[in-house]
Amino acid sequence: MRAAPTAAWVWVFTAYSLAVTTVSAAWFARRFAADRGEVLGLVASLAWQGAIYAAWLPAAGVVWLTLRRFGAGARGLAASFVAGIAVVPAEAVIASLIDALFLGDGDLGARTLGRTPVCLLLYSAIVAVGLAAAHHRRAREASDRNALLESALAQARAVAPTPQAERLMVMSGARRIPVELSAVEWFGAADNYAVVHWAGGEGLLRATLQSLEAKLDPRLFARAHRSSLVNLAHVREARPLSDGSWRLTMAGGDEVVTSRTYRDALLQRLGTTAPGSSHAPPSAPGESRGRPA
Repeated sequence: MRAAPTAAWVWVFTAYSLAVTTVSAAWFARRFAADRGEVLGLVASLAWQGAIYAAWLPAAGVVWLTLRRFGAGARGLAASFVAGIAVVPAEAVIASLIDALFLGDGDLGARTLGRTPVCLLLYSAIVAVGLAAAHHRRAREASDRNALLESALAQARAVAPTPQAERLMVMSGARRIPVELSAVEWFGAADNYAVVHWAGGEGLLRATLQSLEAKLDPRLFARAHRSSLVNLAHVREARPLSDGSWRLTMAGGDEVVTSRTYRDALLQRLGTTAPGSSHAPPSAPGESRGRPA
């Protein structure tokens, strides 16, 4: 099941549920007919109940599209509830009309009202399955993205052992001190300056993150946020967060959050592709990270 796409096992579960529910309901329908002194054939009972529950397939499609559009959180649940206001009565009317085909004429209103509680229960079950499928898909994609990041970090550490001769002249207080580029853990933005962080120290460099990113080795240095540039070889730990971002713990203990908007761009910059994404490096402001520059 883990190797199969989420949509595949959802359809398998749907087919299984439809078949089992149809057979079980058909058995009860025959018992109901027998109690009334009527004879209901096997084919007729299966056709009757099969038609009723097959009518729920479009409703399941509505739930799936709603959750795809609004997500599996509170917005998706609220949207599913609103959709249910229309779906549940419609399914109750459809089931009542199908009943009339097999049982003859009757009070459509009374049948619809009698069907409504069962329709509400079925709709709630469909929403629950849809939420479980959406969460499973999101968790699997997050796991795949994290695996890609770990692979990129491993590649960066393999590149890192070669010392980079270039040194940066960093302003630390009133002094200018040389810092080897390979020792830099991450850069933070500060207007027209970059805050250089290395083991046990930090200082200012007159350069923008954009200019640094353009000239540094992309296998080692990658943008994690609009105001941070990290040396992947110094990432000690990477943890996925619930909102899809990553918290990177650097070798010196600093924490830098890779925002969702830069998450896939970071992987693409490293020559990998995040599952289900084709984002370009963003430039929108208004995001936060673990430590201010």
